[in-house]
Amino acid sequence: MSEGHVVFEHEARNASPETLANLGEGHIAYVKQIRSEDVPGLFPEAPKIAPGLKLFVLHAADGTPIMLTDSREAAVANAWSNELQAVSVH
Repeated sequence: MSEGHVVFEHEARNASPETLANLGEGHIAYVKQIRSEDVPGLFPEAPKIAPGLKLFVLHAADGTPIMLTDSREAAVANAWSNELQAVSVH
C-alpha cells in the first residue's frame, strides 16, 4: 500500500466497518467474483443476464460498485487505468 496506508491484522479486526470502508478511499479498489444472479442487486440498471455466469465486479474501497465484467483481468485493467490499486477479495 502506498502513501503510508498500513493496517496491522489486530487493528483491522478491531476497526469499525466505517473505518475499514474509508481505508484507501480514492486509491484502492477491490475485485470480487459474483454470480450473474447477483447483478441486479449491485447494478439495477443492467440488462438481464443469463443465470449461472461467473462475473467480476470492481468496487471502490467503500464498497461502491464501479464496473462489471466477465474477466478479472478486465476489472484490474480498469482499476489501473483509473490509477487505483486493485486487490482481490474472496
